[in-house]
Amino acid sequence: MSSPDFDGPVYDPAYDKIRLTGQINRVFNAMKDRKWLTLGEIHYITTDPESSISAQLRHLRKPKFGAHQVEKRPRGARDKGLWEYRLYVNKKPVPGEQTGLDLGI
Repeated sequence: MSSPDFDGPVYDPAYDKIRLTGQINRVFNAMKDRKWLTLGEIHYITTDPESSISAQLRHLRKPKFGAHQVEKRPRGARDKGLWEYRLYVNKKPVPGEQTGLDLGI
């Protein structure tokens, strides 16, 4: 099964598909054990930029990327602006779409 397609105004599959598929797989694998992690901690595991990690967490919520549940909560004092995330893997197939376990690479 092929991996789902990304999209966007500057997305070019020739340049971006392999890179983005690798990114989303690294983020998924770092998060699939349901531990709470900050973007910085995910960056430490994956070496991907924090802004890219944030985008991939948003993608993982979409049906075509598995319709996974991504929770977000503040870590520490709310006024410090540090957030942490937890992924719950959707084990139920989304009709006509990929599961998070079939992301490609």
